[in-house]
Amino acid sequence: MMRTEELTIAGMTCGHCIMSVKKELALLPGVSVDDVQIGRATVRFDDTKTTRDELSSAIGRAGYELVAP
Repeated sequence: MMRTEELTIAGMTCGHCIMSVKKELALLPGVSVDDVQIGRATVRFDDTKTTRDELSSAIGRAGYELVAP
């Protein structure tokens, strides 16, 4: 089932941050990155292929932190 989530991300300050987050999220299976701006991202994902924890890990690999809802 596809879910849409608005993610709040701590530590982003510039365009490079946006590209890093977008790149890591897009590598996850079943994830479609709709929008990334400083401090937030909107993604659609298949929750049978990718979990919120995996989204958090991808954001961490980019060097930032997913803020709990």
